[in-house]
Amino acid sequence: MKLTRQDLSDAVAQDIVSAPQAERLWAFLADRGHDTASFRTTHILYYLGGLLAIGAMTLFMNLGWEQFGGWGLFFIALGYAGVGLWLTEYFLGKQRLAVPAGITATFAVALVPLAVYGLQQALGFWPEDNGGAYRDYHVQIDWRWMLMELATLAAGTALAWRYRLPFMLMPIAVTLWYMSMDLTPFLFGNHDYTWDLRRYVSMMFGTVMVLIAFWVDMRTRSQKDYAFWLYLFGVLAFWGALSGFDSDSELGKFMYFCINLGMVVIGTILSRRVFVIFGALGMALYVGHLAHTVFRDSLLFPLALTLIGLGVIGLGVVWQRNEAVIANAMRRWLPTTLRELIEKRA
Repeated sequence: MKLTRQDLSDAVAQDIVSAPQAERLWAFLADRGHDTASFRTTHILYYLGGLLAIGAMTLFMNLGWEQFGGWGLFFIALGYAGVGLWLTEYFLGKQRLAVPAGITATFAVALVPLAVYGLQQALGFWPEDNGGAYRDYHVQIDWRWMLMELATLAAGTALAWRYRLPFMLMPIAVTLWYMSMDLTPFLFGNHDYTWDLRRYVSMMFGTVMVLIAFWVDMRTRSQKDYAFWLYLFGVLAFWGALSGFDSDSELGKFMYFCINLGMVVIGTILSRRVFVIFGALGMALYVGHLAHTVFRDSLLFPLALTLIGLGVIGLGVVWQRNEAVIANAMRRWLPTTLRELIEKRA
């Protein structure tokens, strides 16, 4: 539930709270939400500037930078990372601004792959005639990126532990996602693996990332959402690989539907929209398959689908009227920690 200024004004009009109390409460809530990422102009500017800086040193890096050589790239990356860490300390120590501090710390972590790549070039571990320029790190799957990814994970974990800022989990989640794609050619060679094998590895990585996110969720006692990015890229890796399988069996396709339905249920229980969004998308893909393949010329399928849709709406009405009773009955059987997590998210 989101509290607005108008809600407090309505409460004052109904004599629930006095006008001075409403003003003090609004000031308290506004100050408390200052360090929580939200869709406000200040935070939009923070993230826009931060993402431009991060993109400049990652996604938009061009071949012109290769002319600096390995040592040049290494020291440039260290210099930029040093500026990012200095700004992080400044924002946290002098300004007490957690959101821009998290962005500048993330900027420092995003420079680790460039530093490692430059060091590899300088030490001759990456021959220039062997391809794989740094700009390809974000667009090509290659086992040689593994050392850069491991270094990024180590640096990102260390800095996230040092600063405890939620946005810093973003480069860790992205790196794990990259690793899920690069691990298969690393283990089986560039030519000794199939796409199905790669999908299985990606699903495994996605599942592990989701479990790590759930563990982080269970351990978190503050209002900061440390698990968001891990959930996002974990679900993306799992669902993307799952949806990539092409099964000729209708039973296999129905199992795909059931897994996506399970994701919707899990997302509803944990109050995590990423599960619901991807699960609903997968269910829609299955229904589309039924409409265009299995029941392509059936007159009854649209009618049956309409009745199912109306039934789901009716189920939602019943749930809304009895939500508290049903939720309490379900939560009674859950572990205390999980029950507290669900209540906090709700």
